[in-house]
Amino acid sequence: MYTLTEENYLKALFNMANETGEVNVAELSKRLEIKMPTVTSMMKKLSEKKLVHYESYKPLRLTDKGKKEAGLIIRKHRLTEMFLVDKMKLGWEDVHDIAEQIEHIQSRVFFEKMDELLGNPKLDPHGSPIPDKNGKIFWKEYSKLSDCNVGEIVTLAAVINTSTEFLKFLNTRELRLGLKLKIISIEPFDKSVVVMYGKRQTEVLSNVACERLLVEKA
Repeated sequence: MYTLTEENYLKALFNMANETGEVNVAELSKRLEIKMPTVTSMMKKLSEKKLVHYESYKPLRLTDKGKKEAGLIIRKHRLTEMFLVDKMKLGWEDVHDIAEQIEHIQSRVFFEKMDELLGNPKLDPHGSPIPDKNGKIFWKEYSKLSDCNVGEIVTLAAVINTSTEFLKFLNTRELRLGLKLKIISIEPFDKSVVVMYGKRQTEVLSNVACERLLVEKA
């Protein structure tokens, strides 16, 4: 059992890890908006608990135990988001902050029952994979909409940025997961993309938006 603060550090380390699994201490401090000495102190504490590989002036890495614990926290968060959308009918833009609170509940049976009621979903409402009961995440390869070509027909599979503002933007464009998009044209100057879907024949999406949309090609 870990404190709320410890869990937040583990989750941040997991989400920030680069391809080699490393996280810079300064970047972690900036992400959490916590002073460096406080972050360093916590890293030493988590190192003592065999959750983090910590050495002075070197990048941080989660241990196998740390990865598992972080994965289980993320599992609780994403299951909660799915429950709030699927069973309580909240919008996908309204569930993050609630899930941030509920993810710290320690009862295993609580989340096992939630998983059962949902039918053991593999993805959360934003298309992110839900870790399994051992904290393992199985990633699926998607393409960014910004990397697609004119004429391609793709399926919107996930969103990278789940900020309330971005999700509300997608709502106003009637963009949702599972929607098929046809790429009509790409503007050479700013890389904005014109897509067709549903009843919308010529919807223009900025490059910023397209960078945040993950799609599955046919």
